[in-house]
Amino acid sequence: MKYMFASDIHGSGWYCRRLLEEYRRSGAGRLILLGDILYHGPRNDLPKEYAPKEVIALLNAVKDEIYAVRGNCEAEVDQMVLEFPVMADYALLVLNGLTFYATHGHIYNQEHLPPMKKGDILVHGHTHLLKAEQVGSVYVLNPGSVSIPKGGYPATYGILEDKHFRILDFEGNTIKEISLALR
Repeated sequence: MKYMFASDIHGSGWYCRRLLEEYRRSGAGRLILLGDILYHGPRNDLPKEYAPKEVIALLNAVKDEIYAVRGNCEAEVDQMVLEFPVMADYALLVLNGLTFYATHGHIYNQEHLPPMKKGDILVHGHTHLLKAEQVGSVYVLNPGSVSIPKGGYPATYGILEDKHFRILDFEGNTIKEISLALR
């Protein structure tokens, strides 16, 4: 099965529409959101077409296809308007035979790994910097930011297909990729 990973929408109606267009086009069976869905946060500028109410409507329309975790900008009020769970700090997912620890990244990240076995995968957002690399005996993935990318990167999302992870921009270009089979 194919899965799409995205993080840090930050209330951008424009980027949420683009993300859902790519999700439909990709043929992915699930959209995994890694937090910071509605609010832009006090350290970020407003993203393009900041419209949290539109993002709510767009995502609620596909609520049965979303797995989500809480970002540092999520609050209880967000759960009141979103019709899928968003308040869990992490999710343990087994996708295509691989074990993923999905989180936002403000608690667990490359510098503070959760308990993981050899071959496990930490996937997170938060930094707005994309990443796909093996770190010791585990993998660390970050699909980048949908709406407020940093580090000179474009807006991006990730696709897992079989045991291969690609980070793509909204023009369909692969920015980074990794095979998730331990060497």
